[in-house]
Amino acid sequence: MKIAIVGTAYPYRGGIAAFNERLAHEFQAEGHTVDLYTFTLQYPNFLFPGKTQYVEGEAPADLNINRCINSVNPFNWMKVGKQLRDQQYDMVLFTYWMSFFAPCYGLIARKLKNVKRIALVHNMIPHEKSVLDSILPPFFVKSMDGFVTLSKSVLKDVQRLDKSDKPKAWAPHPIYDHYGPKEPREVALERLGLSKDYRYMLFFGLVRSYKGLDWLIQAFADDQLRKYPVKLIVAGEFYDDKERYLEEIQGYGLGKDVIIHDEFIPDDRVKDYFNAADIVVQPYKSATQSGVTQVAYHFEKPMLVTNVGGLDEIVPDDEVGYAVLPEVHSISEALLDFFEHDRANEFARKVSVEKEKFSWKALSNVIMNL
Repeated sequence: MKIAIVGTAYPYRGGIAAFNERLAHEFQAEGHTVDLYTFTLQYPNFLFPGKTQYVEGEAPADLNINRCINSVNPFNWMKVGKQLRDQQYDMVLFTYWMSFFAPCYGLIARKLKNVKRIALVHNMIPHEKSVLDSILPPFFVKSMDGFVTLSKSVLKDVQRLDKSDKPKAWAPHPIYDHYGPKEPREVALERLGLSKDYRYMLFFGLVRSYKGLDWLIQAFADDQLRKYPVKLIVAGEFYDDKERYLEEIQGYGLGKDVIIHDEFIPDDRVKDYFNAADIVVQPYKSATQSGVTQVAYHFEKPMLVTNVGGLDEIVPDDEVGYAVLPEVHSISEALLDFFEHDRANEFARKVSVEKEKFSWKALSNVIMNL
């Protein structure tokens, strides 16, 4: 089959770019021909809250990545649509995660003929909503022939917007298995310059309000939890007001026990943070699914998530970790149970079994069946 994937990819950074490239590798391994179409302009700089949109290093040598899409130029969208149409693909897969791209994707898709136009939807409605989120997505939805989502909650969002009852399916987010091998904790701690005399909770990824880092800081301040030799690592660039978190950390007297690495973590260093961690904590206030859980699965780490969106579909409570109520008390109780009863090895054994469910082949099968 001849396949095009439309979405972010090298030289852009982030989990969805990594997702698209890993999916392209899976399709190629199955014998398909794959081209990726990404952006010459992804976000205008004034809309991007981070330090840079780009990764360092060389492009993947074994992927054909075409930089040709300008996210804000309708004339470009028509040109790219014609370019895709002329290539006579069997399937064009649009990876969708926010309303900003709905007009661009929708117009490109409407230029295609005699090709299956499939949306692979990470989020239908963003966690941090704006007025555009009720206006733009229907245009994109009407332009697709079918939908694959990565959680049941997103599938329901798509169903609410799709008035034509087009084919839909869901598959769990596959494991991110390209960040390097599982290694001894001591090796990772040495690379990070951290003491092996402490246990470590890891909050990983871009810091945004909906991800609940403030809840985690409040939970970490619990007097019962403070009895244990535990530190919190926050590894990721702040897209939210960093000062308010620093003030909270100091206010609770946690300054020596919260380690902040305020930067986008490059691919070759991700393994160190996960290999060093005893538990990966995602105290989200809202969610759909999360790539962080799938990195944790790869490194066979216990997890704590809140039962919002589709997170508890992926993290069975009291099996591979905890799926708790989205509130500070429930987070602190679970963390206290984890360290008080030393449950790291118990959960890690179950993670190593549960992870087998989340293969890229399984996602590919769902897309192809649709």
